[in-house]
Amino acid sequence: MSEPILQVQDLRLGFATDSGSVPVLHGLSYTLEKGKVLAVVGESGSGKTVHALSLLKLLPPNARIEGGKIIYQGKNLLTMKESSLRHIRGKKIAMIFQDPGSSLNPVLTIGEQLCETLHAHQKISKTASRKRAVELLTQVGITDAEKRLNDYPFQFSGGMCQRVMIAMALALSPDILIADEPTTALDVTIQAQILTLIKNLQKQNGMSVIFITHNLAVAAQIADEVLVLYAGQCMEQAPAAQLFSRPLHPYTQGLLGSLASVRQKTDKLSVIAGNPPRPGDKTEGCPFAARCPKAFEKCYKACPPLYEQAGRSTRCYLQEGK
Repeated sequence: MSEPILQVQDLRLGFATDSGSVPVLHGLSYTLEKGKVLAVVGESGSGKTVHALSLLKLLPPNARIEGGKIIYQGKNLLTMKESSLRHIRGKKIAMIFQDPGSSLNPVLTIGEQLCETLHAHQKISKTASRKRAVELLTQVGITDAEKRLNDYPFQFSGGMCQRVMIAMALALSPDILIADEPTTALDVTIQAQILTLIKNLQKQNGMSVIFITHNLAVAAQIADEVLVLYAGQCMEQAPAAQLFSRPLHPYTQGLLGSLASVRQKTDKLSVIAGNPPRPGDKTEGCPFAARCPKAFEKCYKACPPLYEQAGRSTRCYLQEGK
């Protein structure tokens, strides 16, 4: 088997506050295989976005990485100098941020912003960069691309702005694409188009993708592997087909049970009772125990380890001995 393109090992992160450090990620570990799509799913506040920002050290000033490694091509990104990391951001590992409207500069044209990305990493003429920008916009499905280079972000719809963000991320043919909830603000029709676009471009370019979403239905359409995150910890990780056909963790079962389905007619949707723990809340046992319908005494005393079973892992005492 080939070496994974990215390895996250025991990543621990907290936020500095007046009352001390508030832990957010608790020893997160996973591997990303070359050419595969890993979906990271979970409720809001589970640590999905802050984990993604930590991969490129794009964290807010009060964030502190307290331990762990992020290995890319044999190098730990967390110990890399800022000057060296700049050659990786955008060029080798690119990111699509949540809100394209706020990510694009409102006073620069689309063409200026695309060309700026190219000039930051390549010695390229203005004519060549503009030609490449036209190719990128055409590749992501924007018609009359040469003319649209002169437009500003406010002249684009939400879906088109997201396509521009994808074009910028793909400009330098990165090895890894991090897509942070790229379809959240879009209607379902545009959402489906963006998912198809990312999947097709991923296959064409042989990229690896970390796709972050709170929507398991979206993850089912695009992922090869799924990591379920809760309170900054991996609750379950498995190949997508296995996870959706036979979820093992009660949290994963709850997330899937809350999805609406046209095949199952019911008056009420299933819900997960209670609320996720707030960052900094101290729990001795499993972080999901207070909301888990299957919790028993042991679950409240100590946090379970990840149990490995047939190529998948689950943080639940119900899997002990299986």
